Amino acid sequence: MFIRLDFESDEPIYTQLIHQIIEGIAKKNLSPGDPLPSVRAMAADIGINLHTVNKAYQHLKQEGFILIHRQKGVVIHPDGVAKADAAYMKQVQKKLRPFVAESICRQVSEEEFLKQCQELFNEFKEEGEKK
Repeated sequence: MFIRLDFESDEPIYTQLIHQIIEGIAKKNLSPGDPLPSVRAMAADIGINLHTVNKAYQHLKQEGFILIHRQKGVVIHPDGVAKADAAYMKQVQKKLRPFVAESICRQVSEEEFLKQCQELFNEFKEEGEKK
């Protein structure tokens, strides 16, 4: 698994790790049941504190992306990720609000904003279809 972290970014390392793993699942680089390195191994492999990896893994577990077994270790959730429900869609809307507001402040047109969203969506969709 290839994790790319930007140590100069304002975004916390654990958040970057969460996003990288979710992107791996979305692009089908990671499939249900695939193992992930243990907390210690992941920390050593990418050169970060094991508590940072643990925080990311706990978040991913809580959100249903991974399972953590005492004997089997960490795996991508064998049943896959739960489908979006009303609560999830409400969360999406809440997270998008600041991006939409800032885009309007910066005079990004609705067409350009939607184009950016569509390009990102297609990037993930096309990567996943190649697998």
